[in-house]
Amino acid sequence: MRLLEDERRVGRDGVLVLGFERRDAVTILRRVRYTLPLQVLAPVALEDPAAVVSILNPTGGLLGGDRLTIEADVGPGAHALLTTPSATRVYRAPAEPTVQTVVLRLGRGAAVEWVPDHTIPFAGSAFRQAIDCELGDGATLVLLDAFAAGRVARGEAWAFRLLESALTVRDRRGLVFHDRFVLGTGAGPAGLGGAEGHPYFATLLVAADAGVEGFAAAARDALARTRGTRGGVAALPRRGAVVRCLASGAPALTEALAALWAAARGELLGLPALCLRKP
Repeated sequence: MRLLEDERRVGRDGVLVLGFERRDAVTILRRVRYTLPLQVLAPVALEDPAAVVSILNPTGGLLGGDRLTIEADVGPGAHALLTTPSATRVYRAPAEPTVQTVVLRLGRGAAVEWVPDHTIPFAGSAFRQAIDCELGDGATLVLLDAFAAGRVARGEAWAFRLLESALTVRDRRGLVFHDRFVLGTGAGPAGLGGAEGHPYFATLLVAADAGVEGFAAAARDALARTRGTRGGVAALPRRGAVVRCLASGAPALTEALAALWAAARGELLGLPALCLRKP
């Protein structure tokens, strides 16, 4: 019976495993293992202490039935920046959803910036994601989770079948943050408490031992300066802050997230804004 179920299954199992470590004053990508449809580009040499790595899907997007697992272990004192070359497309899924699991493990004093471009769920798509982060003492996390409501320019906003994302952050003291949303067919949240007519939305989470209050103030200023966006900033009970952002269009979303990311780098890591040189 098991064999028959596997034969009927549509989709691929993709795995990406990364290991970073600090050597002297630099971070190196020590270990890489992947299976398609996940792949990774060689680290980019930028004027920055982080090891900058792009995760990509050479098949062009995520298909129904794909099961993707991304694991990154960042050793003590290492600094990893994980991104994507472009937005992630999730194609129509008539049966099984696309499932993506991300696990980030940060050693003592490590730093991780998880800043992929936004996800675009096509009409009829089904996408289920879980991001789990484990923080060592003194570790710093900057994490972005951003979405479009669909191919908005084609009139497909809120036409996906399922969109689910869960984010959990823990350290040795216990839970730091947990959040989950589930949107179904024809969600179209337009009123108070929903997307309020904005077809782009994002969460930016930061966790650190210092600089959180400064980040929160800088994030509020960044949101106030960006046209076409609405948002808010809230401090976590300990060790972090979360930003919710709504945007009227992709350019507004990109501008707002760039400003928020710059604020996080400056206040938490003492680093300037970074241009990733994407096309």
